Amino acid sequence: MLRERLMWIAWPAFLVAAVLEMMVFAVLDPDSLSLFGSRVEWSREAVYTVTFFIFWGMMMICSALTTLLAMSPFEVNRTPAERFDSERAER
Repeated sequence: MLRERLMWIAWPAFLVAAVLEMMVFAVLDPDSLSLFGSRVEWSREAVYTVTFFIFWGMMMICSALTTLLAMSPFEVNRTPAERFDSERAER
């Protein structure tokens, strides 16, 4: 079940991060970026990679929060022993 929830979080976040990356860099040129008043001296690929992982991380936080809020209070408040027993029963 944990593996499924991680995919519920990671996969949609990956797709949204990819679309967001395309939308942002359709408007911005990575060579013209500045950080704290000085020009960023990274290659285009480095800027694309770092921003993609930032977007992906932020989207994963949003997806994780949504997944947490979708859980019932009984799921959230179970003890670790109850979780272990229910996961063993599912197999």
